[in-house]
Amino acid sequence: MAAKTNPGNYFEDFRLGQEIVHATPRTVTTGDVALYCALYGGRFAVQSSDAFAGRIGFKGAPVDDLLAFHVVFGKTVPDISLNAVANLGYAEGRFGAPVYPGDTLRAVSKVIGLKENSNRQTGVVYVRSTGLNQRDEMVVEYVRWVMVRKRDVNAPAPQETVPDTARCVAAADLIVPEGLTLGGYDAALAGSPHVWDDYAVGESIDHVDGMTIEEAEHMSATRLYQNTAKVHFNQHTEGQGRFGRRLIYGGHIISLARSLSFNGLGNAFKLVAINGGRHVAPTFAGDTIYAWTRVEERLELPGRADVGALRLRTIAAKDQPCAAFPDKVDGGKDYVPSVVLDFDYTVLMPRRG
Repeated sequence: MAAKTNPGNYFEDFRLGQEIVHATPRTVTTGDVALYCALYGGRFAVQSSDAFAGRIGFKGAPVDDLLAFHVVFGKTVPDISLNAVANLGYAEGRFGAPVYPGDTLRAVSKVIGLKENSNRQTGVVYVRSTGLNQRDEMVVEYVRWVMVRKRDVNAPAPQETVPDTARCVAAADLIVPEGLTLGGYDAALAGSPHVWDDYAVGESIDHVDGMTIEEAEHMSATRLYQNTAKVHFNQHTEGQGRFGRRLIYGGHIISLARSLSFNGLGNAFKLVAINGGRHVAPTFAGDTIYAWTRVEERLELPGRADVGALRLRTIAAKDQPCAAFPDKVDGGKDYVPSVVLDFDYTVLMPRRG
């Protein structure tokens, strides 16, 4: 009799071009939004206030872009990364239609690359995942690559295929929400006087604050996204593993860094792209996360004088205030030991014009 449980896919189970429809569509509720706020304390006005969001063209306060990302990501875990060693990186991420409470999200993925590691015990799987709402509108899409265990070290390796990905999403490919108009944007209510015009390429912003991670918080967050990765929940098995304890989902650190970035980037009201990212080192309950951001590019949007885009690079570290960070973090050997996240993304911000 065939097994009725899902052991997850191992590296040798993936095929180039394979398309996967992920299970369990998820209707996002106001309860999810409240719990997300309780976990990260986000203060961006557009996601906090129906009235504020309505004044600039949204039909209400949209769901935080990263909450939508995590829900879609969680759908993919049972098929892509249940047997993962580590999630390695992201590229070519774009946010599409805004998500509102009541929308139902589902996910599909396509395998676009495979590469066995030299130890023959693991391999890297590259996928392009897409989150869709109940109207089949794209809400988020991204490429990620993940190191996955092999079931049998002697299983033959597929032909190596590593996809080329863009360094960043071009300004012309960014999706500005339909109907967005920033004539009614109130910077005083948003909590920051600094708009797109006030940021310079190369400028670094220390977000100052730190946030300590509690065990129950990171597990609640990961369950919120229905992320079933074993390394986050099972202390019985992880206690016997490499680190001796549960690992925190890397997306939890992304959301913490985004929340911390409000202090210095309070008008960065919407994510429109994930250009790249690395989870540089693991994090655990008890770690305190700090973050700083460097402005990589200022992007003008075609036909828009009211809104511009900033390409940002946020570095998060554990147990080290960001004032002590070195300027150079451009390669693995240059990361100081405390760095846990290197995240390259693009945001929308009102322009003074």
